[in-house]
Amino acid sequence: MRSVEEQQARVAAAAVAPRPVRVAIAESQGLMCAEEVVTERPMPGFDQAAIDGYAVRSVDVLSVGDGAGEISLPVMGLIEAGARTPSRLQPRQAARVQTGAPMPTLADAVLPLRWTDGGESRVRIMRSVRSGAYVRRTGDDVQPGDVAVRSGTIIGPAQVGLLAAVGRDRVLVHPRPRLSVMCVGGELVDVSRNPGTGQVYDVNSYALAAAGRDAGAEVNRVGIISTDPAELRETVEGQVNRNEIVVIAGAVGGAAAESVRTVLAELGEMEVARIAMHPGSVQGFGQLGRDRVPVFLLPANPVSALVVFEVMVRPLIRLSLGKRAPMRRVVKARTLAPISSVAGRTGYLRGQLMRDQDTGEYLVQALGGAPGASTHLLATLAEANCLVVIPSEVDEVRTGETVDVAFLAQRG
Repeated sequence: MRSVEEQQARVAAAAVAPRPVRVAIAESQGLMCAEEVVTERPMPGFDQAAIDGYAVRSVDVLSVGDGAGEISLPVMGLIEAGARTPSRLQPRQAARVQTGAPMPTLADAVLPLRWTDGGESRVRIMRSVRSGAYVRRTGDDVQPGDVAVRSGTIIGPAQVGLLAAVGRDRVLVHPRPRLSVMCVGGELVDVSRNPGTGQVYDVNSYALAAAGRDAGAEVNRVGIISTDPAELRETVEGQVNRNEIVVIAGAVGGAAAESVRTVLAELGEMEVARIAMHPGSVQGFGQLGRDRVPVFLLPANPVSALVVFEVMVRPLIRLSLGKRAPMRRVVKARTLAPISSVAGRTGYLRGQLMRDQDTGEYLVQALGGAPGASTHLLATLAEANCLVVIPSEVDEVRTGETVDVAFLAQRG
């Protein structure tokens, strides 16, 4: 039986990031930048007022507050944000300016409105101002040749704003890996139909597709596929040729799964093995097609399939996105009730993570992890906000002991 870490290493070795593509900056959020974005012009591109007020020469108002009392200056006019006509300030003169307005020549400071009487033709000034105050100088943010966004940076709202600020409408990024999700099983029907005797709804293709999107992939949910050898080969081959990752649920147990694996073996390397974890011990992984695309075979049970996806498939998606830390965040938490596990296998048990308001300590309540409880209840997985990770050498965790807990995506 192979350890979880060994299987994860085999999977990680198959990670290949899609070729970088150039996208509109509005579509780049959450993706990794694949180029050094170098600015070509300063930002801001001109000296501008940082607040509403009056542009002045600081030397003209130095005497305010030094025993000379208040002074007043004539106002040459209003300079609005976006004004394109150059203006020049004369000595002992002021200009009313809006935030973002270009500074008139010779002005080196802006007096805030609250330090004045707000006059239109003449302004009374109550305080002095130092040179450079409330002025955004040319190139204060970035200078030509500065790197605005570095290669390898995950593009968030600030990076999108900076790209726009330096005049970039498109940027080179590592795109989301394309993930195809399909299911096999003669008992399956789509949720749009009423199941007959012996039939069940196709849960896996919907749940796994959602898990793929949550991980950051671009998902194609194929749904239920035929197990007829010719049709199966055509479907899988088509998906392998147009995706970076393929997931097939229901292909690791029973006679039907055996026939599926026979067809897949014609397309490349495929191995079904027992991994020292539960649920989802029996799983398959291989690389198919001319590009050796990673293909996962997951259990038919929805809970087992989602757990295997979380432990094996999600990290591969994150690696393909260029994430340096592909695994979920793990914290230490104290158990609120006993938890049983399977000796010799790493347990991934759903749970509810909470925090003590007084001490800040993490607490965890296992769901379905008590002695004798089933590990295959989808309803309890829906209530979980974490996976409790139990080491393979442990089969029983007592109340109050500390365990590792992996955060799942927040709901709501």
